[in-house]
Amino acid sequence: MRLLSQIMDQTANFVTGQTVITWAPAPARIPKLFLVPKVINGGIAGIIGVSCVFPLDLVKTRLQNQQIGPNGERMYNSMFDCFRKTRSAEGFFGMYRGSAVNILLITPEKAIKLAANDFFRHHLSTGSKQLPLTREMAAGGLAGFCQIIITTPMELLKIQLQDAGRVAAQARAAGQTAATIPKVSATSIALELIRTKGITGLYKGTAATMLRDVSFSVVYFPLFARLNALGPRRSDGSGEAVFWCSFLSGCVAGSTAACSVNPFDVVKTRLQLLKKAEGEASYSGIVDAFGKIMKNEGPSAFFKGAACRMIVIAPLFGIAQTVYYLGVAERLLGIHKG
Repeated sequence: MRLLSQIMDQTANFVTGQTVITWAPAPARIPKLFLVPKVINGGIAGIIGVSCVFPLDLVKTRLQNQQIGPNGERMYNSMFDCFRKTRSAEGFFGMYRGSAVNILLITPEKAIKLAANDFFRHHLSTGSKQLPLTREMAAGGLAGFCQIIITTPMELLKIQLQDAGRVAAQARAAGQTAATIPKVSATSIALELIRTKGITGLYKGTAATMLRDVSFSVVYFPLFARLNALGPRRSDGSGEAVFWCSFLSGCVAGSTAACSVNPFDVVKTRLQLLKKAEGEASYSGIVDAFGKIMKNEGPSAFFKGAACRMIVIAPLFGIAQTVYYLGVAERLLGIHKG
C-alpha cells in the first residue's frame, strides 16, 4: 500500500511539474528514481507482451487443467495437439479467449511488478554498482507480493475463459447439447462471484498465486539483472544495455523462473478453476491439491504445460523488459535517463 500511495503522490508531483520522487531524500551517490514513467513503461510492456503470446498461454492453461482419466484417456496429447484442436474447434479468435481481461489488467499488473522491483532495488541499494544478491532477491520477492492484488482476479477470470472450450468439448462428448452448455464471459463470472461471495470471491487462490508470483520474482529479477549487466551499454549515456541484450536476458531469466515455479502454477491453476468437467477432482487448498495431484497423476503432473509456459514467459518478459528499458515514457515526458 505504501508503494501505491507513493505512486499517487508522485503522479501529483508530476502534474505540478515536480517529476522526481521526494518522499525520502536519496543519497547523492544513488541515481534519482523516476517512478511515474516506470509505471507507464510497465503498462506498455505488458500490453505488447501479452498480445504476442496469449494463444500459447491459453494452451498452457488447458494442458495444466487436463486430468488423465482412469484408463489413461486425455483430450490433448501435447502442446501442438492442443493448439491444433483448439484452432480447429474454436477458430483463430478462440485462441484469444480471455485476452480482453488479460490485456485490461496486465497494464496495472506489469506496471506494479516492474516499477515495484525498481522501487525496492532503489531503497535497498547500498550505493555500490552491484546490489547484493540477497537484496536483489528481497526486492524481487516484494515486487511479486505487490502484484497479487491485480494478478489474482486477473488470473481467476482469465482461466475460466481460457478453459471454457475444454470443458464444453468434454460436455459435448458426454452427450450434452450446445443449448445446455452455459456460455461464460468475464462480466458474468465476476458479477456472479461478487453476488455470491462478495469481492473476496475474486480472490480465490490468492495464497497459491502469491506462492507462484513471489517465488517467480525471487528467481527472475536477480537473474535478469545479472545477465543484463553482462552485455554492452547503449551509446546514449543512459547506462542501459543494448536492445538485444535486454531481450535475451528477459527470455533466459523468464524461461528459467517459469520452469522452476511450474508446480506452483499448476496448483494455482487447478485451485482457481470454478467449472470442472465431469469426474475431475476438486481441491480444498494448496496442500490438498499437491497431495491429490501427486497421488492421482504422479510427479510429472506438476510440470504439465512447463514447456508451453517457458515458451510463453520467455518472449513475454523479453519483450516486456526491452520495452521497459527502451524508456518510451521518458522520451514522451522529456525525462533524461542518466
